[in-house]
Amino acid sequence: MLSLRLITAIEKHAAVAYPNECCGLIIRSTRQRRYIPCINSHEHPTEHFMISAQAWTDAEDMGEVLAIVHSHPDAGPHASSDDLKSCHDSGLPWVIMSWPGGEFTVTTPADKPPILKRPFIHGSWDCYGLIRDWYQQEQGIELPDFHREDNWWTRGENLYVKHYAEAGFYSHADELQVGDVILMQYKAEEINHAGIYLGNGKMLHHMYGRLSEVVPYGGMWRERTMLTLRYQNGDEYS
Repeated sequence: MLSLRLITAIEKHAAVAYPNECCGLIIRSTRQRRYIPCINSHEHPTEHFMISAQAWTDAEDMGEVLAIVHSHPDAGPHASSDDLKSCHDSGLPWVIMSWPGGEFTVTTPADKPPILKRPFIHGSWDCYGLIRDWYQQEQGIELPDFHREDNWWTRGENLYVKHYAEAGFYSHADELQVGDVILMQYKAEEINHAGIYLGNGKMLHHMYGRLSEVVPYGGMWRERTMLTLRYQNGDEYS
């Protein structure tokens, strides 16, 4: 995708924009690929970037958008957690260039982030997002998504308790089986964390600020458990 001509154009833009992040789009116009520099309209341009809707429309008028480009001032070219999430949401490859230095990486969108070792991004790749993806991948069940602002558990919103029945779950006190959802209270005044029981004493979960992982279900996690849930047709999967 990246010819020397494109790389040179991105380097020039990164140099002009420094110490802010540059941003732009790679388009295909007739048979030629071009880099279209855009204005970074983010309110914190040294740390983030934003391409306006008008700039995007203007680029589309010139050709097919093939990739999104931005720079990392005084940092490496590797995608951050936010970059990975935004790349996934955009459905387009992301070209990231470090500046100064001029090294670059190309990140392509995954259909879904991996179940294990995914980065944490609240509101999408978080403990509930992991549960949704596990149920879709392992059971073919599409759980509803619920809007959630960061730190909702500090405002008495109690989202897990409020929504679990709507999502198709019921509370039970039976022996755990594969697919049961474990609701926990962790350093909060209400339930604010959840995991999935995988069987054999193992739990899959995604802690705030960490990578998703499988851990033994016992000790501190069992002590913090407030409710266990089963999907309404969960007996089919035991």
